[in-house]
Amino acid sequence: MPSPSSAAPSGVVDKSEVGVTGVQYHVGVSPGQISNIVLMPGDPFRVQLIAEQLDDPVEVAHKREYRTVNGYYKGRLITACSSGMGCPSTAIGVEELARAGATTFIRVGSTAALQPDIAVGDVIVSEGSLRNDGTTAAYVPAGYPAVPDFALTTALADVGRERAAEHGFALHTGINATDDAFYAETPQWIAKLSALGIANVEMESSAMFVVARQRGLRAGMVCAVSGNLISGDVVYGRPNDRLAVGWEHSIAIALEAAHRSAEAL
Repeated sequence: MPSPSSAAPSGVVDKSEVGVTGVQYHVGVSPGQISNIVLMPGDPFRVQLIAEQLDDPVEVAHKREYRTVNGYYKGRLITACSSGMGCPSTAIGVEELARAGATTFIRVGSTAALQPDIAVGDVIVSEGSLRNDGTTAAYVPAGYPAVPDFALTTALADVGRERAAEHGFALHTGINATDDAFYAETPQWIAKLSALGIANVEMESSAMFVVARQRGLRAGMVCAVSGNLISGDVVYGRPNDRLAVGWEHSIAIALEAAHRSAEAL
């Protein structure tokens, strides 16, 4: 892992100093163009689902996997920006959006359940991530925890329970795993994670949590369950109405939690 305190050799580019202002290289937004609160789905097309729950949505940029839309929730400006799949693109997105003024990040996406009582369409709020990725190793040593902001996570869980009681779905909280290689997750690996009590597995949150901690930002995650890898209830590659409803719930939870936690600051 590179040492941040090491002096850069003469003439070698220091990426921490390059592009801090102006249009961000990958995301394509500038300071003043976005909110301090960003909801981050993985899929660029899912940004539209967030926009549908905002007032006066406007697309700000769409570059590479990063599609950025602004809109208003209860009078507060909110930005939605997709991260793409995996920790590398998530880390870049958080770094550049932070340079443009974002201070709070909420991942709203899909996740696979690893406990038998969690159903497709349920919603899970992360309390921390098992770092089974390569990106965060470039930032922090192996024992460093990937944990979300406590107050933001509490708000997500509180709003989630309220909405679950009102709409009749289940809200879960727990530790998730963040994996790099979707197709390298063997049955043995899945069973091991489940035996450890891991609630779910996805591909982005550890990077979001670690980068946020390193940069003095807030981060949290609320995801809809796309399938259960233990019970075998998976619908990969087919229309999934339960997941679509779960996405709607997770977005609504994220928006209200962001609003409440921002009010509390």
